[in-house]
Amino acid sequence: MKRKNMHKSRQNLMGYLFMSPWMIGFLIFTAIPFFYTIYLSFNDVTLTVRGWEMQWNQYDNYISAFLRNTEFIPNIISFCIYIVIYAPVIIVIAFILAILLNQKIKFRAGFRLIYFLPVIIMSGSVMQQLMDSGNTEMGSLETSVIFMIIYNASPILAKALSFLFENFSMVLWFTGIPIILFINGLQKINKSLYEAAEIDGATSWQMLWKITVPLIKPIVLVTTIFTIVQLGLYNLNPVYQMIQDTIYNTAGGLGLASAFSWIYTFVVMIFVGITFYIFRNKDGQVE
Repeated sequence: MKRKNMHKSRQNLMGYLFMSPWMIGFLIFTAIPFFYTIYLSFNDVTLTVRGWEMQWNQYDNYISAFLRNTEFIPNIISFCIYIVIYAPVIIVIAFILAILLNQKIKFRAGFRLIYFLPVIIMSGSVMQQLMDSGNTEMGSLETSVIFMIIYNASPILAKALSFLFENFSMVLWFTGIPIILFINGLQKINKSLYEAAEIDGATSWQMLWKITVPLIKPIVLVTTIFTIVQLGLYNLNPVYQMIQDTIYNTAGGLGLASAFSWIYTFVVMIFVGITFYIFRNKDGQVE
């Protein structure tokens, strides 16, 4: 018994040693800066000839964000609309493409390679440069007859659809990782469920909604959270761009940018909480 406990302790020690580089890196480069921004958000940070100087100003940065700055609240609202439009479209398109790429067809590996190669090559930094130069935008939809019809019925919906169409190439790029997650989830579904449903006379559409969709809901939860976070880290998000610009403002910008970041983080967490609420079980547990 004693030897068994020693062996278990050695295994635990090896596990902690294996994780220690990541834990140390997370602590130094993520956890400490993350909580340090809380302190910065309550300070007026200025750059002088003697370096960075901080002066405690309590809630002044948050008051400036909500009451004095004329751009932050409109940008937060735009970000919320942006998430509500983009996230569902990305998830639905990724799910459809994952089902198609998971079918047993000839040259399936080739089709997957053709689709995923641009996602691999076009890394975040490369895509960021293309976005900054405007090469990811498609033609405007606002001159079309369909847009005018929708605009007369609902200007907000028309603007949202136009924005989505103009950046549809970005939508396809954002589906890369969700497709991989969906394919992994689809391949883990027990094939006997489909065989039993087919024997009972179920159609493909019924099997999709009665078997595939319920079993894939945990993957939908993960991909939705991933998409919300990923969308918040690109220039399409006006809040992220505003935070980046405020950081380099030497007149107190670092403290104000920290306040912007925490407000933005709170908004993102609201969307994450809504996502958990939508995909919870009837007993209140997440699937």
